[in-house]
Amino acid sequence: MPSIWSKQGLISGANWIACADAAVQAEFLDDLSAGELMALPYLFEFWALPHQLPPEGAWRTWVVLGGRGAGKTRAGAEWVRSMVEGARPLDKGRCRRVALVGETIEQVREVMIFGDSGILACSPDDRKPDWEASRKRLIWPNGAVATVHTAHDPEGLRGPQFDAAWVDELAKWKRGQEAWDQLQFALRLGDDPRVCVTTTPRNVDVLKKLLKSPSTVQTHAPTEANAANLASSFMEEVRARYRGTRMGRQELDGVLLSDAEGALWTSEMLEQGRLEAPPEFDRIVVGLDPSISSGASADECGIVVVGATTKGPVQDWRAVVLADCTVQGASPGAWAKAAIAAMEQFGADRLVVEVNQGGQMVSEVLHGVDPMLPIKAVHASRGKAARAEPVAALYEQGRVRHLRGLDALEDQMCRMTARGYEGGGSPDRVDALVWAIHELMIAPAAKWRAPGVRTL
Repeated sequence: MPSIWSKQGLISGANWIACADAAVQAEFLDDLSAGELMALPYLFEFWALPHQLPPEGAWRTWVVLGGRGAGKTRAGAEWVRSMVEGARPLDKGRCRRVALVGETIEQVREVMIFGDSGILACSPDDRKPDWEASRKRLIWPNGAVATVHTAHDPEGLRGPQFDAAWVDELAKWKRGQEAWDQLQFALRLGDDPRVCVTTTPRNVDVLKKLLKSPSTVQTHAPTEANAANLASSFMEEVRARYRGTRMGRQELDGVLLSDAEGALWTSEMLEQGRLEAPPEFDRIVVGLDPSISSGASADECGIVVVGATTKGPVQDWRAVVLADCTVQGASPGAWAKAAIAAMEQFGADRLVVEVNQGGQMVSEVLHGVDPMLPIKAVHASRGKAARAEPVAALYEQGRVRHLRGLDALEDQMCRMTARGYEGGGSPDRVDALVWAIHELMIAPAAKWRAPGVRTL
């Protein structure tokens, strides 16, 4: 039986007990002394999920990124306990002066201190701190003190000094950078002052800069990681509403979605254009941005399916992005089959394929798989950003919408700026999207009917 008194033993012990049958669990509990049984509920390392435990090593800031309900608050509260508590109730801990910083006083009090996963709920009776409401502070039996501060009042962090701080929901602070900077100046006590930051990620500069700092470490978990401690109805509801959306990736998966500065598309724009079910279409096309090379290091072959309703005045035309069937590292024969499979799956009328690279070879590869394949060859005469701008304008007008499950495509879109693509590699998914929407919406609207290869 694993020991419950070493860190590794605690972690493996919790997993072992959780997976054991009732008889083994009963035997484990029967072998504990009365003192061990009383202590067990408060030994967080025994029950904690991996992302709730601080990494080893010399770090200044530990950032716990997670989805809603992933256990971030519990992680922060337990970290504060580990900093201020000693081996016995009156023994001094590592830290004596702690800052509790949230967006407002009410949020610090109701979530970080009195919340279901807050400091008071996590503390055993003989180590539970007293709340002094008039001074907005907690006092532990061993003399350690934690004071309340808010991001709305960064100047309130001038003067006090601390050897530790717990910062909650940094990414939603309206004066985040100013408050964070003031806190850094206040962390000047002890040999190694540290900060625990618990937050759902958002695309804000203060968080992005913090995560890039060499003195920052991070752990991460989606909401699903803590599903055993959440209402099943909550999990069912949020899965149904937000899975496969950018909001879901941020709020449930805890992923930091970075929109490039000056991006042609933003997360907010794409989320506002989310569509649950597609309408009947007048036309469906597949955009193809082929890759000439193959293998693990090769570019992706962009394959994007788009449908459009194009009856009535041009201003009433609408498009819906149905699927991203992009493949990576595929041989020409493999991506040709993938593009044709996408056409068949969605009943597409035409394959719109860029022929800048490969030229005639691209058409020969495709017709080698299906001699009767309807192909529109297009040639890029302008840069990727210039081609993308008129398509982005249609999004701004609310005339292009997305189904769920287009995460990788949307990530590329939010890194495309007027200056060019600011992500790694080539935006092949965006290229395929642009060609498809151009074929459905832009070219017909311009009444451009020149035969042969068209340029954009």
